[in-house]
This record gives sequence, structure tokens and C-alpha cells, in this order.
Amino acid sequence: MKKKKTGKSAMDSALDYLTSRPRTVREMENYLDGQNYGEYEVYAAVERLKELKYLDDARYAADFVSTRLATKPLSRRKLKEQLRTHYLSADDIDAAMEQVTDDVERRNAMAVAEKFYRQFEGLEEYDRRQRIVRRLAGRGYDFGVIRDSVEELIGAIDCPIASDGEDEE
Repeated sequence: MKKKKTGKSAMDSALDYLTSRPRTVREMENYLDGQNYGEYEVYAAVERLKELKYLDDARYAADFVSTRLATKPLSRRKLKEQLRTHYLSADDIDAAMEQVTDDVERRNAMAVAEKFYRQFEGLEEYDRRQRIVRRLAGRGYDFGVIRDSVEELIGAIDCPIASDGEDEE
């Protein structure tokens, strides 16, 4: 069910919506449409926000990737999936993903492996290794990166990747 207009202009509603975090153009259009603003009002507000550089999908995508890599390292695949949920174009996603080089992907996988290695220190070595492998797979890393990370950290992988229904964190 759509909300009723509150008497605010579309621009005022849009600025309020931007106060909690940056948004993509499509997110803003969907929000304003959900507030029952007309097509022209939505278009005018979005265009003005783009002029003011409050809406910039390319910058949003690049900032999103940088922040994710710094706070919760994920694989390229997972990052792309998350970017798609924000209604970003393939070009904006591809440009943002250029910062995730093979070296960055390996370093991030290693950081995740080290985190879980410490977290699972009370487990038998086989179980510990297996859980680390599953956690890396859950974050979208491919098996080559997983294998290299785990082998560098604790030795050869001799366990299959299997899911036991555990949550990722």
C-alpha cells in the first residue's frame, strides 16, 4: 500500500530520504513513487539531485565496494550480487569492481580465513579447516582462492566443501 503525501515537496522528501545514507537513482525514484508523487515531480527532483551531485550511481557503486572491502571482505561475486540489489547499471558495477584485483581478492580471502581460524581455535584441526572453507565459500570466493588461503594459513585441504546449514557469522 502506498503512503499518502505529507504535504512536503518531492525534493524535501528526497532530501529527507538521503539523510540516513546515500541512495541510487533508482532507489530514489522508487521511494518517491511510493510516496505518491507524480511522474514529473519525481523526475524533476531526481534530476536536480543529480545536478547537485547528491545522486551519482557511479560514485555510489565505487564507495559501496570500497566500504565493503574495508568492513566485511566479500568476493567479487558477492559484491556484484549486492550491487545489483541497488538497481545499478552493469557499467557502474563493472567500473566499481575494477578496484577488486586478483591480489585484493586473495588478501581479503586470507583476512577472512584468519578471522575464522582464530574464531574456531577450540575445534579439532579437520573441523576447523572445514568450517573455514565453508565460511569462505559462503562469502562467494571460488575454490582456487579458498584452497590457496587455507593452505597458506594451515596446510593442505583434505576436507570436502559441504554445507551443514550453519549461518555465515
